[in-house]
Amino acid sequence: MAYIGHGLSHAIFGGAVVSYVMSINFLIGASVWGFLSALLINLTTRQRRIGADAAIGIVTTASFAMGVALISRFKTFTRSFDAALFGNVLGISDGDLAAVTVVALTAAVAVFLGYKYLLFTAFEPEIARFYGVPSGWVDAGLALVLAAVIVVSLQVLGVTMIAAALVIPPVVARLLTNDFNMMLVGSIIVGAVCGLGGLYASFYVDVSSGPAVVLFSAALFVLALGYTSIRRRLATGRGRFGRRRSTAVPDDTDT
Repeated sequence: MAYIGHGLSHAIFGGAVVSYVMSINFLIGASVWGFLSALLINLTTRQRRIGADAAIGIVTTASFAMGVALISRFKTFTRSFDAALFGNVLGISDGDLAAVTVVALTAAVAVFLGYKYLLFTAFEPEIARFYGVPSGWVDAGLALVLAAVIVVSLQVLGVTMIAAALVIPPVVARLLTNDFNMMLVGSIIVGAVCGLGGLYASFYVDVSSGPAVVLFSAALFVLALGYTSIRRRLATGRGRFGRRRSTAVPDDTDT
């Protein structure tokens, strides 16, 4: 499911190109394309002989290839090609901000309402099916929400950077806590910090917004990884020291 974010971003790129060629509103065209791609992936993975990673790879790369083929056929899209791949924060409009707000609220409501189903499906999918949890529909719903998030983030982050921006914040939060509730809250905080810090870095260093956000996120990941490694070594050292001290104490019963 971490890979599906990367895959859907490439699939939605194909929808963005199709929308441009057909003079359709980007948000409408890319959203429909992303939703159809997510549903097609979900339907494909229900075939027992096809794994989820294979289904994601087939559907998303075919969609991305269609977008590239259309770009090579209709040269007018090449001006926006770099922005679509790497993001362009200067191209954000008020309508884009409104779309981001709506999708953010929708995603928050979806997570809140489906919290137990998501938790059960994420950690114990086989047991969840045994207890009657519709894990297939849960995965499909998550993919649809993910597709909406990718569509509204495409302009800022670009196709090649969205996956890292989606995956790194929860990984950082996972390194810092074992509590699922804290991980959800931590993911939001880390994601907001990465977005804000990356945009400031983009402005001052004069680089594309997408790579700046991802590099800032990667830096936080390295710091979190180093912190947890040091904390683990210190905890291990204390445990060993405590055991050594306990074995060094003489046993009075022997005397």
